[in-house]
Amino acid sequence: MTSESARRVPAPDNENGDIAALMHGLGQGARAAARRVGTASAEQRNRALAAMATSLRERAPAILAANRQDLADARAAGLAPSFIDRLALDEARLEAIAQAVADIAALPDPVGKVLASWTQPNGLVFERVATPLGVVAVIFESRPNVTADAGALCLKSGNVAILRAGSDSFRSSSEIAAAMQDGLAAAGLPREAIQLVPSRDRAAVGAILKGLDGNIDVVVPRGGKSLVARVQQEARVPVFAHLDGNNHVYVHGEADLAMAHAILINAKLRRTGVCGAAETLLVDEACAATHLKPLVTALLDEGCAVRGDEATLAVDPRVTTANEDDWHTEYLDRIIAVKVVPGLDAAIAHVETYGSHHTDAIVTANEAAATRFLAEVDSAIVLHNASTQFADGGEFGFGAEIGIATGRMHARGPVGVEQLCSFKYRVHGQGQVRP
Repeated sequence: MTSESARRVPAPDNENGDIAALMHGLGQGARAAARRVGTASAEQRNRALAAMATSLRERAPAILAANRQDLADARAAGLAPSFIDRLALDEARLEAIAQAVADIAALPDPVGKVLASWTQPNGLVFERVATPLGVVAVIFESRPNVTADAGALCLKSGNVAILRAGSDSFRSSSEIAAAMQDGLAAAGLPREAIQLVPSRDRAAVGAILKGLDGNIDVVVPRGGKSLVARVQQEARVPVFAHLDGNNHVYVHGEADLAMAHAILINAKLRRTGVCGAAETLLVDEACAATHLKPLVTALLDEGCAVRGDEATLAVDPRVTTANEDDWHTEYLDRIIAVKVVPGLDAAIAHVETYGSHHTDAIVTANEAAATRFLAEVDSAIVLHNASTQFADGGEFGFGAEIGIATGRMHARGPVGVEQLCSFKYRVHGQGQVRP
């Protein structure tokens, strides 16, 4: 793809001719840009990020107009309110996106950081040094902010990004990508360092998963189970897997009720459509007599449907029966499953059986119980006395995130600039030869 073609914002239904040729060009452009971005100075990359934030603010009217079109189509299609919430932009959300890009510029530069160093008896000095991954492909669905977050994080870590937006956010994402490219150009970096696939054709995803002729180094899927499953099954390149967020809040027998109430309402209802939203409440039978009814009533009074076990059904007639599927479900809506468990062991077993290894929390004043929960629950993020909605790269101090990885590779939890780096070894000698 030429710089001039990358400058144009694609029309919503423009498939740009043959998809194979289009994707091949994107891959070649990305690989060429990676060589320049990977050796660019931290100062130049930071200037580009600052220019991107400015461009996002300047292009706000066009971005919001595009988003209104995307929202109109989504509503006409009858999509769920939680989906609409993830898709929607307004002036405040767009300003937050621009500020996140600016904040990423202020993060310490990860590229070239010496991770470890040592000297061998023969005098050779070894250094393990952080290096960019190269070309990162991000396949996402309804969240247009991913365009800015992923592009900015990739640039900060010396990588380039190929972004494939879902058809529902195509217009919004295209406008945001154009703003990001303007920032690159202003700093003298190639526009191909952040490319949004200018097509809604689903064949583009297949081309990315095949690696674009060796031009993609890692794929990050951000979306529902079907998208992640397809990426994991078909990808011929490494994947940072982001599974669904079937997250739990466990109210231990020694939990403070007021604290449990505040954490639960925030974890479930602050934003129901985010991956850090709580989907199951577990209440210890040791405190069920005092805690279960107030917590369930609070949820119901806030307009949250409750699906519960036998003990939960008994506390309020508005509760409906939970079935086996409910314990597995990421609702992303004003619905929660509630169960009374006979202690810490049962709570951990439930989370490990039904959870998605994303984010799980315990509320308790008992430090020993908290220590066990944090150690034994095998999730990317585990919290003690805090809302699951802190599962966010910005809240971790990463500036933003490209996704939350739930696998066990080097990138786990929020994937920020450090997780977007690999490493190489630098070895310094004084003429040594191996005997």
